[in-house]
Amino acid sequence: MSNRDLEYYQKMMNGDKQSLEAIYDKYEKLLYSFVIKLSSDHSLAEEVLQEVFIKLWTQKAQYDETKGKFSSWIVTITRYTAIDLIRARKESVSLEEETDVPEEKGDSVEDLVEWKEKSTDVRRALSQLSDEQRRIVDLFYFKGCSQSKIAEECNLPLGTVKGRLRLALKHLKKHLSIQEGGISDA
Repeated sequence: MSNRDLEYYQKMMNGDKQSLEAIYDKYEKLLYSFVIKLSSDHSLAEEVLQEVFIKLWTQKAQYDETKGKFSSWIVTITRYTAIDLIRARKESVSLEEETDVPEEKGDSVEDLVEWKEKSTDVRRALSQLSDEQRRIVDLFYFKGCSQSKIAEECNLPLGTVKGRLRLALKHLKKHLSIQEGGISDA
């Protein structure tokens, strides 16, 4: 998170509406594009954006800078909000595996390069999983299916789905740690 993002976020947490507007102006296009990529539904994208920024303003979602970048956090909040709204509408929407965000004005070149590099790293780590693990991760994270729905669709016991998802995430963590040059404890 840039110093400016952190400054805006802290001011917003203290009730500064202009800081909320600054965060909105910076991330609105990115988040809208992200939801459109997930759902292809413009009205859903607008609704999700409204919900995300209401969560920010009412402090129902709080950022912890020790746990990662602000941009990653707000995209995650947006993803979960979109999935919640899709489920609430009881629509069956296929979410795409790739989460690359189209280039747009307002994002720095560094942010776009980092986004592309991370998505490439994630795809490379996903390719290291077994077909079954990759399918479970795809259904859970990219298609928004519940674990019980995955169990039903894959004809597996719920406990098996939970275990395989946990194991897949452990493998992803290990591969991503290695790709970043770190030492894996997974």
